[in-house]
Amino acid sequence: MIKQYFTQDRLYYFKKTLSSPSDCFYEIRYREQGSVPLALITVFIFSVCYTMDKIFAGFIVNTVDPRDVNGLFDFAAIFLIVFLFSIGNWSITCLMGGEGRFKDILTVTGYSLIPLIITFIPAIIISNGLAANEDVFYFIILGFGLVWTAVLILIGIMTVHNYTLVKTFATLFLTFLAMFLIIFLALLLFDLLNQVIIFFENIYIELVARG
Repeated sequence: MIKQYFTQDRLYYFKKTLSSPSDCFYEIRYREQGSVPLALITVFIFSVCYTMDKIFAGFIVNTVDPRDVNGLFDFAAIFLIVFLFSIGNWSITCLMGGEGRFKDILTVTGYSLIPLIITFIPAIIISNGLAANEDVFYFIILGFGLVWTAVLILIGIMTVHNYTLVKTFATLFLTFLAMFLIIFLALLLFDLLNQVIIFFENIYIELVARG
């Protein structure tokens, strides 16, 4: 069962993400060559690289105390952001004639993190040999990876939904609005549940006190 997500064809198109993103994302959507587990593994590796950067990056560029780094928190936060983006984009594109499915969006997002994973490693190494006025090289490397990832996400969303470039930008903007709306509603629901719990606790305490 698990092997079907790691076939040679799926691994081939996973590796083609950097060289031929349009072809890769087309195969993911229309020929079922994507692998959600591979995408999730990529997200996990990215979260590890992100945490390693906060721990091992040179003090010239690192403003975080390594002792305060919480890898589990980083892991949860990154996965939450990826899932929020995928859910937000799926909910918006369902209303705008998008052809992509939730699993396609999640796969594209995961695969698109590969450039950041690749650039984190040399950035961490270089940061430990930089002088005070050379930190720009570290940020150039990470900036390059960030732009590359953003371009891959743009191409991926445009391909799986069969959108024009303008419509893709519009849906991405609405996706971020949807993400904030989901977070707001989740916080509102959490606060409401908290108030309900406190209300019943107060009733219980009052009943016990009267008894």
